[in-house]
Amino acid sequence: MGDGGTVRHPSVRAVSPAALDEAVRVLRAGGLVAFPTETVYGLGADAANPAAVARIFAAKGRPADHPLIVHVASAESARDWAATFPPLARTLADAFWPGPLTLILPRSAQVPDAVTGGRATVGLRVPDQPVALALLERFGGGIAAPSANRFGRVSPTTAAHVAADLGDRVDLVLDGGPCTVGVESTIVEVADGRLTVLRTGGITPDDLAAVTGALVDTTPTGPARAPGMLAAHYAPAARVVLAEAAEAADTVAQWVEKGHRVAVLAETATVPENLPEGVVVLPSPASARDYARVLYQRLRDVDAAGADVVVAIPPEPAGIGLAVRDRLLRASRAH
Repeated sequence: MGDGGTVRHPSVRAVSPAALDEAVRVLRAGGLVAFPTETVYGLGADAANPAAVARIFAAKGRPADHPLIVHVASAESARDWAATFPPLARTLADAFWPGPLTLILPRSAQVPDAVTGGRATVGLRVPDQPVALALLERFGGGIAAPSANRFGRVSPTTAAHVAADLGDRVDLVLDGGPCTVGVESTIVEVADGRLTVLRTGGITPDDLAAVTGALVDTTPTGPARAPGMLAAHYAPAARVVLAEAAEAADTVAQWVEKGHRVAVLAETATVPENLPEGVVVLPSPASARDYARVLYQRLRDVDAAGADVVVAIPPEPAGIGLAVRDRLLRASRAH
């Protein structure tokens, strides 16, 4: 199915006041609601209900110690979920919320262990998407929501992706159209006057430094303490092979010679010429931002095309290109 295609699935609802009210009823009853954000579709449950949160892990096949992000309607609401909200965090919230930024802060007493994997911190975000904000405002609480797909697989950027991945594991899917950013939020840990980027996204380290003047650490160490930190993640069924533009044609030829059906993913300017017959050239993004927006759709297109290898030429390592490279690298480690 192409970008933003129409879905016909029993759990999918076009967005309307009635559909939003139904979603709130499902959440309050302990059910699961998938909803769009500007980054990817989230699989949401009442963050204050441990039994509902447990259903997220069961639906995704997600390890129970892998923490979730709590989505809230405003920075004021976020303060209910954090034990402290230091000045540096307030500066980031003022600058980037609503938006694709998750702050890792000390958790308040109301945050269940199920949300944090037993950690002393919690991830908080105010999404910049009208459907998500309307749902959060109607619900009036926090919604814990990882990406609405099976754990480790390609994240969903349309309602069709959610329905295909989760089927009847989700009670309701709000169809708000395709996501506009296309890769998950930047995750930043705020502690001791320092910022540590735990996951790259649409907000770059340079953006963070420009707003705060603080030192930004981009090389976190230690065990995974936020979503998206596992070495292998975001993977289609096909093998993902990374190649820079100068070597891509040779890389493609090598995989074709081994008998594989190969697809190529690259920006328009870096698509290799003179490719072997039968190679699938996926529709090319025109820029790094466009690459991010269509990345997960293209990885799904690889599987739909029957290719078993995709040679991906990542964008330049700057701006949101850093996040695209990160996702492709983690996808390449899954095989």
